[in-house]
Amino acid sequence: MGVGKDKKGSLQVNLGKQKSKNTIIKEETISSQSNKEKVNNSEEPEHHQEEEEEEIASDSESDYQELSDYEDEDYESSGGSESGESNSSGDEGSIDTDNDDGMDSEDQSNDSESDKVAEESDSSEDEVAPRNTIGDVPLKWYEDEKHIGYDITGKKITKKERQDKLESFLASADDSENWRKIYDEYNDEVVELTKEEIKVIRRLVKGKAPHLDFDPYPTYSDWFKWDAKHPLSNAPEPKRRFTPSKWEAKMVVKYVRAIRKGLLKFDKPKEEPRFHLLWGGDSGSAEKAAHLSYIPAPKPKLPGHEESYNPSLEYIPTQEEINSYQLMDEEDRPKFIPKRYTSLRSIPAYENAVKDSFERCLDLYLCPRVRKKRINIDPKSLKPKLPSRKDLKPYPVTCYLEYKGHNGAVMSISTEASGQWIASGSTDGTVRVWEVETGRCLKIWEFGEAVQCVAWSPLHELPILAISVGQDVFVLNTGLGNEVVQKKVKELLHVEMSTPADDSGNKSSSLSWVQDEKHEGIKLRHFRTVSAVEWHRKGDYFCTVMPAGESKAVLIHQLSKKLTQRLPFKLHGLPVSSVFHPTRSVFFVATKKNVRVYDLLKHKLIKKLETGLREVSSIAVHPAGDNVIVGSKEGKLCWFDMDLSSKPYKILKCHPKDITSVVFHRSYPLFASCSDDCTAYVFHGMVYSDLNQNPLIVPLEILRGHSSSNGRGIMDCKFHPRQPWLFTAGADSSIKLYCH
Repeated sequence: MGVGKDKKGSLQVNLGKQKSKNTIIKEETISSQSNKEKVNNSEEPEHHQEEEEEEIASDSESDYQELSDYEDEDYESSGGSESGESNSSGDEGSIDTDNDDGMDSEDQSNDSESDKVAEESDSSEDEVAPRNTIGDVPLKWYEDEKHIGYDITGKKITKKERQDKLESFLASADDSENWRKIYDEYNDEVVELTKEEIKVIRRLVKGKAPHLDFDPYPTYSDWFKWDAKHPLSNAPEPKRRFTPSKWEAKMVVKYVRAIRKGLLKFDKPKEEPRFHLLWGGDSGSAEKAAHLSYIPAPKPKLPGHEESYNPSLEYIPTQEEINSYQLMDEEDRPKFIPKRYTSLRSIPAYENAVKDSFERCLDLYLCPRVRKKRINIDPKSLKPKLPSRKDLKPYPVTCYLEYKGHNGAVMSISTEASGQWIASGSTDGTVRVWEVETGRCLKIWEFGEAVQCVAWSPLHELPILAISVGQDVFVLNTGLGNEVVQKKVKELLHVEMSTPADDSGNKSSSLSWVQDEKHEGIKLRHFRTVSAVEWHRKGDYFCTVMPAGESKAVLIHQLSKKLTQRLPFKLHGLPVSSVFHPTRSVFFVATKKNVRVYDLLKHKLIKKLETGLREVSSIAVHPAGDNVIVGSKEGKLCWFDMDLSSKPYKILKCHPKDITSVVFHRSYPLFASCSDDCTAYVFHGMVYSDLNQNPLIVPLEILRGHSSSNGRGIMDCKFHPRQPWLFTAGADSSIKLYCH
């Protein structure tokens, strides 16, 4: 029997208390059942009675031997019982006598006796409450005490004096009933088992049911009504349902080996600390309740040396410091000014005691209990990792040349295809051609009206310049090149007779090709003011934009055939600028809100770029043709990746004022923007051939040097076709060249 177990101890106490009553009931039941046994034996077969008696006799001998061995082991392990240890062979005769008496009574008992015994053991009237009332408290807590607990009246249960091993051994040798006795450590008393309890224990040791009337193999009553037509199964039960599984045994062996080798490790129980910091934070409790929404209440600040009634001299401020506190803000002013008192009796009451207590109650009651995860992110890590500007050279940095000669604001500039010449148009009504390297003015045309735009032909072998002045567009011969080039240009710019536009309608005669003898070129008379002129990459077509031209706001002209045609599309909004695709027959038209992309061959709209800007001012297309930049009058620059989306890939807020022009470089990964704030921004814009890699945009330099005039700054900017140089035209009537 297990000594020291609480539950078994209480069971043994109850059984010991029932000893006298159960013995009397047992004798009465044996005498009453002996008469019934005779009647029953006359009805049952004789051979059945003999077999049952032999089985009971054999079971009793084997059960007693097992129980006696089991009891001897328990007595040796317990070592502290008052009755001592007994394993002598001299008591075997008395034990056998008692055992035989028990077996005779068991043989004479029938089913009615077992029912009464079962009823007696299950009844709650015979149960006796344990004498010790400490509950499930471990008994090791009372090892150093003189008592082991408290009884039901609250009095201490003192420990009995224990005998030594020699005295207990001698006492057990003289007591024939010693093998029935068990020491209850919980109640500190010796309990003697009854014969019925020994029978129950024997059956439990053999793995049988504790009561005799229990039938482990009852007759099976089939409650299911079987249908003869649809039986579930007539197959015999397979053998694998009755034999142990070999695979499970192999898995058990496998797990045992893994545990022994240390491959499978069990979670060790967490050891809770015995001590904790009384004034510490609630970090430990917060970690325990991490899965809950529990937030510990904030603890008030503990008083320090300053709050002492007799602080050190270094904590006491001087009168000058106290006066300086009055000049400070209320938030920065210290809440408590330390003072020194000679005794506790002279300390006045704290004037803010009620206020502080009230604020503390508000903190505990009205403070929102919301757990917010604070993200500690370094602000520097949020910035994109851009390459160094030194690795992105060359790009324009400083002003190298300044071209002066205009008397008004320079509205537009354009570079020749070879990069040797540059043309400029101003509000003073003149167009000048400059030599780039020397700054020498080569030629001047006077029109008597403000020049809006100048555009040089993209072909080097045709030095032709298109100029928009009011409602007229002039295509002039610059006089550059040799005699062969000049002869070819004159033939191209010769108009035999006035050629009207091929548009049908009331305004068919509103535009005509006329030979201009004064400026040695061609004049195209429009019905509205022309604001922009752009050339096609082949040099034979150019387009003009008239913002007030309604359906004919954008016209495309063919120089070789002297023909003009309008776009076969409906323009939604007022057009601002237009540009040809550098490689395909695609045409871009920028209105004040959006950018529409048309296919000139298929005569259909390809894509609509949604800028989201207040008003678009300029547009430029990347030399590869898949990226577009758009400038606005609110200082924002939008980069569109046409393969990615119809919305901006990047929006750059760089200028505080209106952006007047944007431009890409033909060969270098550069683009620039100029604004009325008298600055020009230069960016590195690398477009990769890999579609999975986004364009790289890096700001490089801010170019300054122009002065403001009438609220206007830089009016136009253009890159050199071959060098990383930038030309800027300002409202201060000057043109500047920025080089690397």
